[in-house]
Amino acid sequence: MRQLTAIGFETDLRQTSGQPLVIGAYRPPGGGARLPHILFYGHYDVQPADPVDLWTSPPFEPQIRTSRTGKDSIFARGACDDKGQLMTFIEASRAWLAVHGVLPFRLTVMLEGDEEGDASHLDRYLAAHAADFPVDAVFICDTGMWGGNTPAIETRLRGCIGEEVTITGPRIDLHSGYYGGPAVNPIKVLSRILAAMHDAKGKVTIPGFYDGVKPIPPSLRKQWEKLKFPAKEYLADVGLSIPAGESNYSVLEQIWARPTAEVNGIFGGYRGPGSKTVLPAEATAKLTFRLVEGQKPKNVRKAFRDFVKARLPADCKAAFDGSGGESTGIAVSEDTPWIKAASRALKAEWGEPPVLIGGGGSIPVVESFKKHLKTDSLLVGFARDDDNVHSPDEKYDVECYHKGIRSWARIISELS
Repeated sequence: MRQLTAIGFETDLRQTSGQPLVIGAYRPPGGGARLPHILFYGHYDVQPADPVDLWTSPPFEPQIRTSRTGKDSIFARGACDDKGQLMTFIEASRAWLAVHGVLPFRLTVMLEGDEEGDASHLDRYLAAHAADFPVDAVFICDTGMWGGNTPAIETRLRGCIGEEVTITGPRIDLHSGYYGGPAVNPIKVLSRILAAMHDAKGKVTIPGFYDGVKPIPPSLRKQWEKLKFPAKEYLADVGLSIPAGESNYSVLEQIWARPTAEVNGIFGGYRGPGSKTVLPAEATAKLTFRLVEGQKPKNVRKAFRDFVKARLPADCKAAFDGSGGESTGIAVSEDTPWIKAASRALKAEWGEPPVLIGGGGSIPVVESFKKHLKTDSLLVGFARDDDNVHSPDEKYDVECYHKGIRSWARIISELS
């Protein structure tokens, strides 16, 4: 708050059902009623630093030192995700005000503390206080570059729902010598159901799963093809060689624009040392479904549960736990004035035009802004692939920090 107050913002601490929101409001002289109103969003919370013993230096004592690629880098938890990134915009605003005295728009800065944990806190706050934020666009700096030196703008994000299913059969674990054969085995039942979720070509077989899914525009597909994504190297980095998703889509399109159904964990029966000859009374699987624009999370969840129930033997029951949360996929029009302005600015700073990319993961707040504030988000970030986000020795290259500040200054210039 002191940083924002020092450059002329009115600041406020708003209470939510979780961590408080830091709000900074800038109004040009006279109020600027006819100027655009921009909301800049960032988060001050971070992932846990564990395992701390794998850090080269204390995770909450920032150090600038040389990275493995020979670049000066800021090492600390949150250096990239998201403290260093959000500061690029704040420092650009500070510099612009120092030189020009006034920003060319009204500006609200919103910094939250629950992004890495429970996004529902901010969603509930925005639902109740949407009228406080009549903005024209949201700017977010929590994404990355394409490669080491090519800027990028994310125009689509996948949503996610978490689901847990438990299949129960006999009332207790059974002796496999006495009951093996005639007694139903919940692990076998669950395994058959999970295996039936995909066909031989990687397509999800759950009826209705693809309802609402739209093909990406041909122009965007051509742009992605020009990126020449090194799919073999991408898989080789994790010890794999053969793409396992939908066979009629490229690896890049599978990550950015196709929905998935994945099993994250499966367990049941005896898991201790040695053997124990039992048939388990129950078996559980944890799943996540990555969703794209057009899919409705509640419909996908119901479709999965119906799929499971339809395959249950008479002596088995299924219980479901949907506490893993849910968010929808988001796609932003590629020709908004905000993206056009950012594209010109990023090209001027980095020497080449930005690529419009997708994100395989989720940023739930983007959905919240779309739903409650009725506005799209401009996703521009300067993280690099080797920044170790969420891992020990997280870093943020000093070059990205400086060029990120200049990039936002150039975006401000384009908007002026």
